[in-house]
Amino acid sequence: MPTVKLTTEQFKQNIFDYTTETEWNYKGELPAIIDFYADWCGPCKMIAPVLEQLSDEYKDDLIIYKVDTEVELELSAVFGIRSIPSLLFIPMEGKPMMQAGALNKFQLKSVIDNQLVKKEVVEDE
Repeated sequence: MPTVKLTTEQFKQNIFDYTTETEWNYKGELPAIIDFYADWCGPCKMIAPVLEQLSDEYKDDLIIYKVDTEVELELSAVFGIRSIPSLLFIPMEGKPMMQAGALNKFQLKSVIDNQLVKKEVVEDE
């Protein structure tokens, strides 16, 4: 599944409506990552293919959204985006976690496996 472009209105409908709720209440059915990016951003361009790969790899367990900070100014302001890329990791339960900067694939998989989809590690006996 490719990454999904997300507008401010879609965010309010499908993720969390910050205009009507004060306490975080995730509406999604799968954990998510939101990539706040801009087309001119070099590090954003570097992690984009990695996020696409991870979107395919975790297609049944996770949704990866992309928010263009140049277009979605309100949403970027709500999350105080000051540097890009910035990644918002949204677990099914608990508060979302923001990470500024480009993470490599290993780091992203670690966060996904340990914080979002919580895959069980099966050890060989």
